[in-house]
Amino acid sequence: MFKRTVVLGIILVTALYVIKCLVVGFANMELSEFKPVAAIFLLDTSASNKNLQDMQEQTILRIAKRLDSEDHALIYIVTQDTYNIYNGNPHKLQMMKKAMHTRGGMDSTNWGTAYGLALKKAVGDALMYQQEGYKPAIMILGDLENEGDITKQINWNTLPSNIEKTRKYIPDLTLAFLYAHPQKLDEVRQTLLPVIDEKHLIMASEENVDLAVRKFLEAIGR
Repeated sequence: MFKRTVVLGIILVTALYVIKCLVVGFANMELSEFKPVAAIFLLDTSASNKNLQDMQEQTILRIAKRLDSEDHALIYIVTQDTYNIYNGNPHKLQMMKKAMHTRGGMDSTNWGTAYGLALKKAVGDALMYQQEGYKPAIMILGDLENEGDITKQINWNTLPSNIEKTRKYIPDLTLAFLYAHPQKLDEVRQTLLPVIDEKHLIMASEENVDLAVRKFLEAIGR
């Protein structure tokens, strides 16, 4: 009887010690704060990019599936002009797909590319969503070729300073360039690496998109 009481006492003391450790552990555990993402996609729908557009649309939908229901997705088409075709929940995949097919394939003769104007709008959106508590990320899907109205194209001389200024307000801004030619991506790398770290500057030609998507999702915490 005495032996049984001793054993029960030891078990009780051990159990209390384990419970105490668990309580202290949970109390000291730093829970990472969830922060919703605002993913802004710029989709090139110009005639010169038509051969890649289907793959680019699938990439957008693939990323959207991995986003949280509290995240936000925006899609801009980029041709001789640029405008928003989707703004909402990233899990509304059919709506996103329909918007891209309907607006993205309107006119195969569109040959201009307003990348500069599109990026300007995307940065404006990013700053707005940053103020609303989101983590912004911008992805450009296209060949990055400058065509048409020069005033709507990317000014590679001023882009670094503009991105540097933006990152003062959005330190963890992620910027991705997918599906461009390696030579064009090397130009992007040389231009932007001085103002944005490699974790948040993601680039890939058509052959390496899968790896870039994984890096993009990792950078935004998804």
